Amino acid sequence: MKRLLIFGLFFLGLTFALWNFSGAANQGTYQSYVLDFREDIPQSVVEDKLKALQEKYSVTTKLNSEFSERDRVYIIKSEEELPTLNSLRKLLKGTTEAIDRNYQYHTFAIPNDPNYNQQWNFRSINVEQAWDETQGDGVTVAVIDTGVSPVPDLKQTEFVKGYDFVNDRVQADDDVGHGTHVAGTIAQSTNNNYGVAGIAYKAKIMPIKVLDGNGGGTVADIAESLRFAANNGADVINLSLGGLGDSHILSEAIKYAHSKDVVIVAAAGNSNQNSAAYPARYPHVIGVSALDAAGVKANYSNFGAGVDISAPGGSEAGKVVQNTISADTGEGVFTGYQGTSMAAPHVAGVAALVRSTGITEPAEVLNVLKQSVRKVQEDPMNHYGVGQLDAGQAVKLAMRGQISVRDFFRWLRDNGYLNPRFWIDGGTVMLPFKLATVIGGYLLAWLLRTYFPFTWSWSLASGIVAGSSGLFFLKGFYIFDLPQAPFRVLGSSIPELGNAIPGSPVLNPFFASVLIPLGLVLLLLQNPRWRWFAVGTSLGVASFLAISAVVSPAVWGLGSGWLARSYLLLNALSCWGLGRLASRQDQVLS
Repeated sequence: MKRLLIFGLFFLGLTFALWNFSGAANQGTYQSYVLDFREDIPQSVVEDKLKALQEKYSVTTKLNSEFSERDRVYIIKSEEELPTLNSLRKLLKGTTEAIDRNYQYHTFAIPNDPNYNQQWNFRSINVEQAWDETQGDGVTVAVIDTGVSPVPDLKQTEFVKGYDFVNDRVQADDDVGHGTHVAGTIAQSTNNNYGVAGIAYKAKIMPIKVLDGNGGGTVADIAESLRFAANNGADVINLSLGGLGDSHILSEAIKYAHSKDVVIVAAAGNSNQNSAAYPARYPHVIGVSALDAAGVKANYSNFGAGVDISAPGGSEAGKVVQNTISADTGEGVFTGYQGTSMAAPHVAGVAALVRSTGITEPAEVLNVLKQSVRKVQEDPMNHYGVGQLDAGQAVKLAMRGQISVRDFFRWLRDNGYLNPRFWIDGGTVMLPFKLATVIGGYLLAWLLRTYFPFTWSWSLASGIVAGSSGLFFLKGFYIFDLPQAPFRVLGSSIPELGNAIPGSPVLNPFFASVLIPLGLVLLLLQNPRWRWFAVGTSLGVASFLAISAVVSPAVWGLGSGWLARSYLLLNALSCWGLGRLASRQDQVLS
């Protein structure tokens, strides 16, 4: 009964923490609401509701764009304070599909203007090998951004009709250079004896403007742009933008585009936070984190939940350079930007190359991208998703057509997926180390039992696991819009709890000591059943500390040399002695 009570309280606390975690879904900035009226109600009802809104709250209402009439998407603004969502929902009850905050999303570029002389980023994704097979013929990529302007090194690139949702017009010119730069990475004119190259340089570009001269735009415009792109022949959509705030209308637009077999790619964000921004977080969107010129996570890039793959985004040591416009003069310039905004079009460009080989299903394109990456073995914080983009391997895999069973198992073997370590801990925790600590804890218990007989029990076994390894397989869990901290805590042994939240490999000297086992022994010594949990914990911690002293003796404040080893071994011996003393009292109980 006590066991059930303790576990019930534990899971109740965990559930409460997760329930009260707001995540990124409700943290964005907005200045208006977006109403998505049901399509099965008369237009007269819509007009009556809009009139009631205007009279009651002194707001202005209008269709979001000329494309909004069919979908009945309206924007609500106010010169004063906006009404609350709850008040709108009460007034419009039964007439809308969704009422959303019209969040502001932004570009993720960190622009700068150094001269460029070589594209290190293209070589890092092995694009030359991909060009031997395809250059993106027959594929249309929608660049949903600040627009695209006709700079000289896009002269040979083919464009299809786009739209400017900011100004409600067909011509989607760029006024800051961000969208043109992104388009250049995807399909800069190549082999023209001028400027730089693009990844899928024979693909067509569909320019769509949803971000204004300040780099900001609303989810209403972005959602409509997704539907526009899907309805007008886009095969791939690049979204080098994002922000905080979950939106029903944007989520539905993504589902719609995906249902039209459009591959959707989005930037993870530049806040160095443990979660991708929206829309990269959504299902059916490939979230992209950024690599610097050294091939490691760029210091600004978001990571964790929502990151599916990584690609070059640049850094101060090496930016991503394309031909774009100067925000000051509007003239064409070659300049370098950095950001996850620059990483996303690398993936969109390679997705276009893959689609040009005949693979059209978004899920299949994603599988090819995932199966062809360069894997990163140690990635506890999910900096890289499944790995680093490799254009050459992606096209090579796509050109095989239907992958045979033999090819599939060969790929599994070559990439380590047949290694049990990958499946048990996702490559984030050393399985041999964890197994050694658990087995070591049981060996210490067996040695203790030889001299001081006792009965094996569930409480003893769970104490050994808690002290030596924890539920280590949980550390690799990344679940949509949930914090990873609880999983890292549950996946840590007691000595690792001090470094579980920051995800550091350096042990906290308080947790990696005899202090916590001592506290448990003092607390539970008089309980005939739970005393053995304290004994098991002491033995498990002893095993972990002893093996850490040999394998990885890194302790905060003590370094990783003989001082740290001595500290860990001394505390391991103390834990062993503590477990021995605690087991001797009333040995007939178990």
